[in-house]
Amino acid sequence: MNIGVPKEVKPKEYRVGMIPSGVEQLVADGHTVYIEKGAGEKSGFGDSDYTEAGAIILPDAKEIYAQSEMIVKVKEPQPEEYRLLKPGQILFAYLHLAPIPELTKVLQETKVIAIAYETLQEKGTLPLLDPMSQIAGEVSPLVAGYFLSAHNHGRGLLISGATGVPPAKILIVGSGTVAKSAAKVAAGMGAEVLIMGRNRGSMARLEETLPANISTVYSNRYNLEKILPTVDIVIGAVYITGEKTPKLITREMLSFCKKGSILVDVSIDQGGCFETSRPTTHENPVFEVEGILHYCVSNIPGNYPMTSTEALTNATIKYIKSIARLGWREASMSDDSIYSGVNVAGGFLTNEPVAKTHDIAYHDLRDIIDLCPVYEV
Repeated sequence: MNIGVPKEVKPKEYRVGMIPSGVEQLVADGHTVYIEKGAGEKSGFGDSDYTEAGAIILPDAKEIYAQSEMIVKVKEPQPEEYRLLKPGQILFAYLHLAPIPELTKVLQETKVIAIAYETLQEKGTLPLLDPMSQIAGEVSPLVAGYFLSAHNHGRGLLISGATGVPPAKILIVGSGTVAKSAAKVAAGMGAEVLIMGRNRGSMARLEETLPANISTVYSNRYNLEKILPTVDIVIGAVYITGEKTPKLITREMLSFCKKGSILVDVSIDQGGCFETSRPTTHENPVFEVEGILHYCVSNIPGNYPMTSTEALTNATIKYIKSIARLGWREASMSDDSIYSGVNVAGGFLTNEPVAKTHDIAYHDLRDIIDLCPVYEV
């Protein structure tokens, strides 16, 4: 199979979809790998590293898409990439389609085979989402602490506190990988941390493994309204596979928050769990609503590519190899995890939560797989 890795074009996205070790494995299996010139530089991999591993360097994204049966990238295609997609071409990336109706429509119209990292499930886990959830979670208290400073219009509070001065209080909404990672770092910074969730099993495991300055509380509106006036930072860490994130903190509830406090919405890729959230970039990461700062960067790990690229690509290569070896049809039918990742195929929506969100007909992949076009280079 011909596999292409374009350079990411989302603003300040420095990750790359494959590293040289992945190229080496695919080439050894008999596949051809094309890398766009300069795609891996910010992740620490020059073009020569890729050519030594057996890749072919192409000058631009147009050539990458034209030559490749499968496109492997990090973030969802941006508007300038839409026209490059071809019927039957496999797209393997983070897609987060629930809050992006425009992209969903484009993927249907182009009849690509869109396989999403974030919905691919294996034995009850999300193996391609978890590495980035870990990094986004670990970063969230760091950015919150920075924007809590007075010169950023925050409360002017140091997370760790000082001798005779109590530390900041942080509320983390959610109890999954993001929450655990955020809590670990926040606790290490000396904060008083409260995790709010609905999964008693997850919360019990967190209490057993995390430091003593972390406690848990059951998530409901009553508890949330009681807790918001007492905290300095809220980290939104909610994810429901494939679905648009519920708005747990409404605009009305901002009145309960301290002025100058900060909301960090790690759930923004799926629409955000705060009603007042909207996607931001690393260039302009925060905005203010009613005196409350919002940090809603939709690609937090993209600012730490030396770490996040390797964490991501070490997880994806297993599935890339399977799809390349078997073709997407056989790989999907023989592997439930890959099957769960297919969101759009041949113009049909094959992920039920996404279809429900956009009020578009859902089709089981098994029912329409023979109707999907075959991509020809």
